[in-house]
Amino acid sequence: MDPRAGEEHGFLPVEASVQKTLRAADIIVGEHRSLDAVLHGMLYVLRQIRYFAEKPDFVLLGAMTRYIATFPEGFHHPKEDRYLFRLLRERSEDPTGVLGVLEREHVASKDRVGELQRALLQYEHYGPQSFATFSSAVASYAAFHWEHARAEENIVLPWARRVLTAQDWKEIDDAFGGHSDPLLGIDTGAQYERLFRHIVDLAPSPLGLRDHR
Repeated sequence: MDPRAGEEHGFLPVEASVQKTLRAADIIVGEHRSLDAVLHGMLYVLRQIRYFAEKPDFVLLGAMTRYIATFPEGFHHPKEDRYLFRLLRERSEDPTGVLGVLEREHVASKDRVGELQRALLQYEHYGPQSFATFSSAVASYAAFHWEHARAEENIVLPWARRVLTAQDWKEIDDAFGGHSDPLLGIDTGAQYERLFRHIVDLAPSPLGLRDHR
């Protein structure tokens, strides 16, 4: 049984009236889009290097890799595990085991990010001979992230809208709505926002603002 087959197993919403616009759900999707933007940017930069012989900008690639390494693992995934997934388990059965799949992917993501970081270091050190390895690592992580985010957005969030209570959503909103994590006790959201803006400042047109300064 495919735990991502949400429509077959009733995880997708059945009534338009249950579609709520909830701040935390919007933030989760927005955080996915921020990571999407960085990944699309990396893939664009790699295409320019591969097909147009552009010189690699390791400052930009390093900032992008650092964002990928820190934001999902240090901020986004822990909140999903500790708030959204926990409350879903308290309120509902998970007949397909999709939450377990996604939690295991959160763990596996750390190894994938490690591969990405090592591949970038090798590329910077050894040059063009290591480009293919780094490019493959970026493409692999991007495909992994997009499939993972699709399951959360198409299966988990609609399911959460149906079964979680107003108090549940308040707890999730409190966790995702501010920069501080109530459990981690740290103020990290602003740090990742600054890093994202730094990437935008470093990136050339049409990705960022470097050519407009």
